[in-house]
Amino acid sequence: MTLPPSPPLAADRFLPADPAQRRIARALYARVADLPIVSPHGHVDPRLLADPDATFGTPTELFVIPDHYVFRMLYSQGVALEALGIRPASGGAAGTPPPTEADHRRAWQLFADHQALFRGTPSAAWFAHELVEVFGIGAPLGSDNAQAIYDEIAARLREPAFRPRALFERFRIATLCTTDDAADPLDAHRAIRASGWRGDVRPTFRPDGVVNLLAPGWHDHLDALSAAVGREITTTAGLVGALEERRTYFRSMGAVAADHGVETAYTGSLEPSEADAILARALRGRASADDARRFAGHLLIESARMSVEDGLVMQLHVGALRNHNAPLFERFGPDMGADIPVASEFTRNLRPLLERFGNDRRLRLVLFTLDESTYARELAPMAGHYPALRLGPPWWFHDSLNGIVRYLDRVVETAGLANLAGFNDDTRAFCSIPARHDVWRRATAGWLAGLVVRHVVDEATASEMAVDLAERLARQAYRLDGAA
Repeated sequence: MTLPPSPPLAADRFLPADPAQRRIARALYARVADLPIVSPHGHVDPRLLADPDATFGTPTELFVIPDHYVFRMLYSQGVALEALGIRPASGGAAGTPPPTEADHRRAWQLFADHQALFRGTPSAAWFAHELVEVFGIGAPLGSDNAQAIYDEIAARLREPAFRPRALFERFRIATLCTTDDAADPLDAHRAIRASGWRGDVRPTFRPDGVVNLLAPGWHDHLDALSAAVGREITTTAGLVGALEERRTYFRSMGAVAADHGVETAYTGSLEPSEADAILARALRGRASADDARRFAGHLLIESARMSVEDGLVMQLHVGALRNHNAPLFERFGPDMGADIPVASEFTRNLRPLLERFGNDRRLRLVLFTLDESTYARELAPMAGHYPALRLGPPWWFHDSLNGIVRYLDRVVETAGLANLAGFNDDTRAFCSIPARHDVWRRATAGWLAGLVVRHVVDEATASEMAVDLAERLARQAYRLDGAA
């Protein structure tokens, strides 16, 4: 089957319908469309960029298997993950599970047969951008052309111009930060540095595996951290010291941030004896949910202290109840699209941390939430007061066209633009990075144009604000390129 020539995507996609507002939005978007991409938080595997000859594999390995936005939607309509080529982590519960699809063409066909599920979703917008702008394929994916599109993408992926490093440069990525376990030796980052390639790829320190006492495999994570520092960890002071040592190593490898994923924003200090007693119970496998909450809250305050001392930006991602689907977790492990948002509270929970460090400009604490109700009620007022705080962009379920506009409507009036952290794509799907940033830039251009037509700001001011939102705020929030 011969694919038709690739028509361009609609030039005014995602821009406002009102003609006067759209005209201004076009000009604002044109100002920022080709600015470099700053990606200070994401989950791209650094091994893709460590080997100059690395490839993305098959189209299914690129677009389906690593993208939980895609496969969670298919799963919701009864498509087995095995049928998409996703391999189980274990045998799971009793019964005969379906075999894993080894033929990626068949998995791709299944993906194509279900394209209607994605209508109106961010995934559809990102995928359309990737097909047209990255691979030059203008025909929408469907059942009839699935194999022809598979062939076209597969052929491109074999070309040197479509290797990860080449696309990194084509996408104009200025900085890409990965997310790495506290005990990770960072071999891929070391290889990137040693290769002489000029791409700016940085690790991010994530200690969740040892901070959350009830995390799956907590003992294994603690053992790995012990091995990384060369000593057994049996006390809270020993754990804190190990984390400090690893942060120093991450900083030596270019890290600018630490990342903490927590269910709640609870913080509170423990006496050394209390903390050690909780850790001792955890080592015996007897830690309670309250133990885990209090211990994590104590270590968040310790992490804020470390950030004051070593300068790593502290990111706090709040509000996901992880692995909600227990049978799915038992079979496939974490990060399989079953993390569900919960209501969050920040004002009281963060107060102990902010009373100690919120007025210290050496701390940069970037807050993310899955609970949009906290934007105007809690987060914007706190960020509009405490010098240490910045608000992260709409995250995960909310990094959509409408989610971006809701966010800006609810936070800017109170927090101001300067207290935002710009945008990050937070993705494992490498080729979606420019698509996600493009949606953000179009959405913010439309929102700013609304301010102009209502005479809240003039066009010159809106143009500067567009640059802030596209690039400048992220550089400043994460102290990149010497930005304060």
